[in-house]
Amino acid sequence: MKQPIKGFYQDDAGDWVAQLACGHGQHVRHRPPFINRPWVTTDAGRHSRLGACLDCVKCDRGEPTDTSG
Repeated sequence: MKQPIKGFYQDDAGDWVAQLACGHGQHVRHRPPFINRPWVTTDAGRHSRLGACLDCVKCDRGEPTDTSG
């Protein structure tokens, strides 16, 4: 299910997590060449993605909202 990004936070390992409007978090890593998301490395890049939608597999599975973030 597509969900808009409402913010970002870092997990304990320092990786960026998108906080989705549904209450779930989803990692948005930049690890070339397999994961190419250079926008996640800067404040401006992350800000430019606010409101963009990501597929939330946790919603698809009917999981409860996350408590992190």
